[in-house]
Amino acid sequence: MTSLAESGTVLCALRDLDATGAKGINLGGTGIFVVRSGSDVFGYVNSCPHIGVPLDMEPDEFISDFGEEIICSTHGARFRIEDGECVSGPCTGDALEPVAVEIRDENVVLA
Repeated sequence: MTSLAESGTVLCALRDLDATGAKGINLGGTGIFVVRSGSDVFGYVNSCPHIGVPLDMEPDEFISDFGEEIICSTHGARFRIEDGECVSGPCTGDALEPVAVEIRDENVVLA
């Protein structure tokens, strides 16, 4: 992964994920997003491996209606939250580019 910012950079407050389970962030001109699954948080570059478009059509809308997968709003590809692997759609077998994140002091930060 390309270095986006310094380790420890605060991306958002953990509570910012409460409404939709995810949050899009512009970090130095690169779109990324963080997504919560239970007590874990994962980060990815906001770019579908199929055609390179952002995954969200509406701000912070990255999760399927059932809350179990990340979904590309352009063509419906579905990705596992825990590793970003595409499990359905035109990019099956590809994966989202991970961004290392962690929870620190009720914030999501770059690891």
